[in-house]
Amino acid sequence: MAVQERAGGLDWDDLRVFVALARAGSLSAAARALRVSHATVGRRVAALEETLGQALFDRRADGYALSAEGAAVLELAQGMDERALAILRRAGRDAGLTGTVRLTATEAVAERFLIPRLAPFRRRHPGIDLEVLIDSRSLSLARREADVAVRLARPRVGELVTRRLATMAYGVYVAPGGDADAWVGYDDSLAHLPEAQWLARIASGGRIALRTNGPAAQLAAVRAGFGKAVLPRWFAEEEGGLIALPPPAPPPVREAWLVVHRDLKDVPRVRALFDHVAATFEAERARLE
Repeated sequence: MAVQERAGGLDWDDLRVFVALARAGSLSAAARALRVSHATVGRRVAALEETLGQALFDRRADGYALSAEGAAVLELAQGMDERALAILRRAGRDAGLTGTVRLTATEAVAERFLIPRLAPFRRRHPGIDLEVLIDSRSLSLARREADVAVRLARPRVGELVTRRLATMAYGVYVAPGGDADAWVGYDDSLAHLPEAQWLARIASGGRIALRTNGPAAQLAAVRAGFGKAVLPRWFAEEEGGLIALPPPAPPPVREAWLVVHRDLKDVPRVRALFDHVAATFEAERARLE
């Protein structure tokens, strides 16, 4: 039976799950993105393949790869997916100060700065539920992986509204009695960051006693005496008890930006969080800079 003849029985939820799996490459990653079980993802994709009479994926040991038929279906389905998300964003404008808002930020910004300062927002807007997503990746606002983002670089692509929050200065810190001749550095997954590139130049030929992929782990390593690290000044000084060392060269400076998709900027619950985060950074701009 031709695909056109089967279209009347097409389940749009199956198609949505197919797009998520095509983007994620694995059942578990797609399930996390959709907030469903991996069994649901597998069942939905199998149902779509049965409806279309085609194998859309090659099942491999390292994940799911699109077949030729799957790639053709994805090209058509992605436009539908984007339009459906645009409809959802438009519908959300009338939802009022209730519902869920997803905020994404890096680990240090989320855990040490934002979350402790969201309590006033909760008291002011008890009908809004928050999801704070800690991720070093830039989650897609267009695909509603998040509604509001705090990013340490200004995004240049997409229909986004941005607001500069603060300039975040970095310094070099070591624990009392720690090894001031060794460094605590970054693993390869963070080699693209300005602070990691700065350290690669400064510590060239020197000893990196420990590498890790998160500021909390770096701070723990410094406290344990492994060596010195380049850290956001507000982050290190809020922790307390560390010694600031003269840097061998001016450390990097990062800009914090607040980002929202253009279609969501006037949704009341999203706008409320956007304004609260902006005000929070403004109130503590001097300490951050």
